[in-house]
Amino acid sequence: MAIRKYKGIAPQIDMQAWVDDNAVVIGRCKLAKDVGIWPNATLRGDVNDIEIGEGSNIQDGAVVHTTHESDMSNGSKCIVGKHVTVGHNAVLHGCIIEDECLIGMGAVVLDNAVVEKHVLVAANALVPPGKVLQSGYLYVGSPVKQARPLSEKELAFFRYSAEHYIKLKNEYAEQEEA
Repeated sequence: MAIRKYKGIAPQIDMQAWVDDNAVVIGRCKLAKDVGIWPNATLRGDVNDIEIGEGSNIQDGAVVHTTHESDMSNGSKCIVGKHVTVGHNAVLHGCIIEDECLIGMGAVVLDNAVVEKHVLVAANALVPPGKVLQSGYLYVGSPVKQARPLSEKELAFFRYSAEHYIKLKNEYAEQEEA
């Protein structure tokens, strides 16, 4: 795995988090307990903070980055809450993803967007800068539009997905130790 310092700042990774050997985690990144970072995911905390909450997973090829502070901008951190699943090849850039969400494969969430708790962002969706996605809905399209309320089964899936990925990352970690 490529865990690297940037300007002397090393990522803070909980002992129970797992980072695949082919993932990259740089600089101002905090990974909480039971976080899973999958192959070819990149978390580049060079210009601002990245925080990944307990039990969340960043899947293969996903990119997590931020915006720097300048005269033009206050900058934007990237904060991912607890028990979030971020699908393959998704891009999170300077946004906030609250607890128990699913960000679909290939989705892009841009600066200062807020994805409230219990939101499903469809595959290949685009969440524009500053957009707030209201809790309890499916969002689709580019740019995203609220499609419909989520069912109870879909709401339960958020926690199921996160727990599945915790189990899977534990299996990978145990295999690596053997």
